[in-house]
Amino acid sequence: MTAREDIVVTGLGATTPLGGDVATFWAGLLAGRSGVAALTQDWAADLSVRIAAPMAVDPAEVLPRVRARRLDRSEQAALVAAGEAWSDAGFTGTASENGLDPTRLAVVIGTGIGGVTSLLGQYDLLREKGPDRVSPLLIPMNMPNGPAAYVGLELGAQAGVHTTVSACASGSEAIAYGLDLLHLDRADIVVVGGTEACIHPLNIAGFARMQAMSKRNDEPQRASRPWDKGRDGFVLGEGAGVLVLERASSAAARGRAPYAVLAGAGVTSDAKDIVQPDKSGQVRALRAAVERAGISYDDVVHVNAHATSTPVGDMGEASALAELFGEDTVVTSTKSMTGHLLGAAGAIEAIATVLAVRHDVVPPTINLDDPDDELRVDVPREARQIPVPVAINDSFGFGGHNASLVFRKA
Repeated sequence: MTAREDIVVTGLGATTPLGGDVATFWAGLLAGRSGVAALTQDWAADLSVRIAAPMAVDPAEVLPRVRARRLDRSEQAALVAAGEAWSDAGFTGTASENGLDPTRLAVVIGTGIGGVTSLLGQYDLLREKGPDRVSPLLIPMNMPNGPAAYVGLELGAQAGVHTTVSACASGSEAIAYGLDLLHLDRADIVVVGGTEACIHPLNIAGFARMQAMSKRNDEPQRASRPWDKGRDGFVLGEGAGVLVLERASSAAARGRAPYAVLAGAGVTSDAKDIVQPDKSGQVRALRAAVERAGISYDDVVHVNAHATSTPVGDMGEASALAELFGEDTVVTSTKSMTGHLLGAAGAIEAIATVLAVRHDVVPPTINLDDPDDELRVDVPREARQIPVPVAINDSFGFGGHNASLVFRKA
């Protein structure tokens, strides 16, 4: 493979169930704090699942009030996270205001569902009060490309604004696509990530009917328990994560010390089943990411696993990781603390993986009280300080989507 210039991460932004910025999110992970809580809204009373992991800081309280009212919650979250990442990378205002060529700035923000809560809310209004009361802002609030479009407008990005929609792999696929854009020389800087905000009775009822969600309503903070024998499903979370990618020479010219190198990505599809994961597809994604990164399997020290806390999905992934990277690989599932952010999961977990590489510390997996007998990787119950030269972030989604990202020290 022809040698390519390193693509580095120079900015991070997040709003999650553990905090409204990256520092609070990271501190919460290392402390093993859960962001899952009981749903106390009236609409949750009759649901079989009455727990979720909402954003710790309401994005509508961060953005100007008038602006927030014109946006879906997923769009609000994306703008908050993108604003932090853009600032963290050393920018203020639009691309042009920073002396950048706007035709060389791109945005890729993934989402699994998009503005579904706005759609459902307006449908209720339609039925109760008629079509003349439907908001003229419904369409831009509902469309899945809305978060990416609003971030692109905010930053003045003209090299392309893209949306990956691949269920729970959406955020990671967005990052992989950003890597492609830079390698193909279609942009000089790419703002990438994922967003999701769909805590709504219909969505919860649908997932619950699939037997995909935990029903530990009396123990919210103990409900998400990847690889534990008592796991009974995932917990729905919400939030957004955004990263700024650019070439190493660009970062150096600006005097920015990168967090890590995005060394490789692998994206595959199963073509097997709409909801059941396929281990072979996951393995192909991991192999592709490792090959593209130009590393050996022995180089991989840590994996932030997809592991959602479902009875079927967790162990197939863990088995693949043990076979590829060895049983001493230090694997964690930060979903034990954040719940599952669907289209934003890969983005916030990529941020956690980047910070693990940057700070040489692996976040814990909480609630692992009784590990599955077939678990053959090293899963820390508390934050562990170890050298992390290379780490991988895994994301898999309904539809048979698989995305793996390799990060290494800059």
